Amino acid sequence: MKFTDTLKKIFFPTEEPTHHFTMPSSNDDINSSISTNVEIENIDEVKEIFPSIDVNAEYIKVKYNLLINNDIILREFTLNARNKQYRAFLLFVDGMIDMNLVNDYVLKPLMLRNTANSFDGNQNQVISEAVTNNITVRKVKKFDIKEYILNSLLPQNNIKVKSEFKDIFASINSGNCALFVDTLNIAFDIDVKGFKLRSVSKPENEVVIRGPQEAFIENIRVNTTLIRRIINNENLIIENMQIGSLSHTACALCYMKNIANDDLVAEAKYRLNNINIDYLISSGQLEQLIEDNSKYSLPQVIATERPDKAATHLLEGRIVILVNGSPYALVVPATFIDFLESPEDNNIKFQFANLLKIIRIAALMITLLLPGIYVAITSFHQEFIPTELLFAIVASRATVPFSIIFEIIIMELSFELIREAGLRVPTPIGPTLGIIGALIIGQAAVDAGIVSPILIIIVAITGITSFAIPDYYLAFHCRVSRFAYIILGYLAGLLGIAVGAFIHLLIATKIQSFGVSYLDSYIPSKGKIFTGIFTAPTWKREKRADFLDTKKAEKQEHISMKWKYPNQ
Repeated sequence: MKFTDTLKKIFFPTEEPTHHFTMPSSNDDINSSISTNVEIENIDEVKEIFPSIDVNAEYIKVKYNLLINNDIILREFTLNARNKQYRAFLLFVDGMIDMNLVNDYVLKPLMLRNTANSFDGNQNQVISEAVTNNITVRKVKKFDIKEYILNSLLPQNNIKVKSEFKDIFASINSGNCALFVDTLNIAFDIDVKGFKLRSVSKPENEVVIRGPQEAFIENIRVNTTLIRRIINNENLIIENMQIGSLSHTACALCYMKNIANDDLVAEAKYRLNNINIDYLISSGQLEQLIEDNSKYSLPQVIATERPDKAATHLLEGRIVILVNGSPYALVVPATFIDFLESPEDNNIKFQFANLLKIIRIAALMITLLLPGIYVAITSFHQEFIPTELLFAIVASRATVPFSIIFEIIIMELSFELIREAGLRVPTPIGPTLGIIGALIIGQAAVDAGIVSPILIIIVAITGITSFAIPDYYLAFHCRVSRFAYIILGYLAGLLGIAVGAFIHLLIATKIQSFGVSYLDSYIPSKGKIFTGIFTAPTWKREKRADFLDTKKAEKQEHISMKWKYPNQ
């Protein structure tokens, strides 16, 4: 019987009864599941805070799903004010506030009787007093519970009055607490943030030998403080805004009011205020949403984790954008040469800085073109190779069964695989994996006759030079683009590489960053080829970049070293 039953189940299946388990999906369902004597109609259209504390409490319970949300705390209590008692409640997120601040500077002054809230009498508040011709003139104000709580009962230093639920919810979600009092159609937004933060540490990806050793962290207010500590000037403007209809991610637009171009500031504000997305998590997302030409992989926005670098760009007249939750700041506008500069350049002598910049430019050309040129020469232009070297290449490839294009693509992909695996594995294993991949696997591939030794050298040099490019996105762009140059070199030799370089340059000339030409530093008609590429001595950096069109073109006097030339 068991066998026949099994056959029936296989060949004659019967539909099993289905059970649907659903949770209330709409606010109306949730509202109906809460036992309350207060009815709120059109809950999604509610904006203003109600004067009834019961209505406010029930509305908040519905919006925050307090039946299933365990970290949202609604603390009801009785408030004492001038020997009168009012019903009140606090709303906050457990884990995001400093409980000591709430207990000592919010609940204790409001609940416990003391001289501030328990004196008897109908005294009005004296707000001004003047004596004229021996006659005392006093201006008094009648008792107002809102003003009394704000000015006399709450000793917390950062309190704001809000009248709409959306503002209160945004504050609660960011780590504040809200005080609701019966008979008042407003709520008090109290700053009591106390969640854990990562401490300010050294930069991980922009390491310098001489220079500050501080990096941005994930908290936007700490990041703005780091910038203000460097720029001790009242003209530094930091405007707060929120992006994301669901996440309400806090962002900050930073600029120098007396230096930055007003049109540039207006353009940045326009782009940030016209981003309609549900959520924003990181500055990398925002970078893709504000850049001019999203379809090109060339970086068009500077990303930095160093406050000193961000402050330098601000003082030059650029704009810095900070995103809460991201340890990187975005700097706009940007030109191509900006991605070949390092924060180290401002801390060392200009001779050394220029030498390092030449090395970086050479590294950029090598990592982009070397594999393609090798394929082009070995396939089409053998006459360019010295005879002895040509014989060595032919001899090394005698036992290799694959074509040159297949061989180099396999090796390039293998190197990228080793690089990616080294980043993803735990830190103690990463260096070991790189050594194994580069030495053991490479040597084994040569001994097995799968690849030629000279190709291992080409791939190794290409990989090393890619690490010399300061900007991560520019290095990534070169790593991707070199595969296109390899294919062009295999199809048409040096002519194909020349065509590819021409198209590459054409794309770069077309790109703009917030209205600034991507190759502005290389325009010969303005005489900026050398001044745009190389770093000038500190005493000759008299003017800001002209493409920024700043309010103050000069950043120092013609003779900055007055101690050396006192009479000039």
